[in-house]
Amino acid sequence: MKILVTGGAGFIGSHIVDGFLAQGAQAVVVDNLSTGKDANLNPQATFHRLDICDPELGDVFERERPDLVSHHAAQIDVRKAVADPAFDARVNLLGTLNVLECAARVKVKKVLFASTGGAIYGEAQYLPADEQHPIQPESPYGIHKHTAEQYLRVFQQTQGLDYAALRYANVYGPRQDPLGEAGVVAIFIHALLAGREATIFGDGEQTRDFVYVGDVVRANLLAADRSTPEPMNIGTGVGTSVNQIYGHLTKLLGIDCPPRYAEARAGEVQHIYLAWERARATLGWQPQMPLEKGLGHTVEFFRSLV
Repeated sequence: MKILVTGGAGFIGSHIVDGFLAQGAQAVVVDNLSTGKDANLNPQATFHRLDICDPELGDVFERERPDLVSHHAAQIDVRKAVADPAFDARVNLLGTLNVLECAARVKVKKVLFASTGGAIYGEAQYLPADEQHPIQPESPYGIHKHTAEQYLRVFQQTQGLDYAALRYANVYGPRQDPLGEAGVVAIFIHALLAGREATIFGDGEQTRDFVYVGDVVRANLLAADRSTPEPMNIGTGVGTSVNQIYGHLTKLLGIDCPPRYAEARAGEVQHIYLAWERARATLGWQPQMPLEKGLGHTVEFFRSLV
């Protein structure tokens, strides 16, 4: 089997590449390296440096003829989406449409789509939020991810392109970008190791569902060869506050450095964590990595870079 991974030089995408290669698949990476890194590229994968919005993407699909597509290339910063919704739409909608059109043209068997459970539901009416929760995104990012899910459904109905929409919680782990605007775990670790004060936006009592990247990879591997007729949350069902995350990390690092608090950011919900029973029923998947152990693995990774 050959899988093409968009965003395969990024945080989650590179782990997806590694996971499928370990299962014996061939892997092709498409990434423009705007946020992805050369260091994340698996040398066993074929690499095409290309933007998913580029018309030349069709040539790559024609040449590589993948059986499976894992679509992880995206604009993931909620703040950037609020400030520039047109750019977010260009990447997360038009880019996704380009990927789907290319996939349908070469008869790809299935598309695995990295959606969002953290932003698609908006401020939770009940917790943990399941897939029946009302869709009320509070940012263009959440709107565009949900709209992309609808395009997937239409492509399946009209062109027979099978898909799985996996609604990720807040994914963390090794290779997460500490210099971006998303990924609070990596941002905190990077600041603390550099001896700098870390910033918490708001009062830090906002809760998120932190799921380890290895658990996300397993969900993708399982979704590749199972029937996946409905979107699925990929999370832990547990809410953890940003203050708690900061406390865990200072303990693991052995650093006593109080954070700085700043004004809350527009477009971000206060409390969200996800029910994952549908993923268990559909894929036989469940989260396995305990939070403190996963944070420990992430700390070890960043320490190894110092």
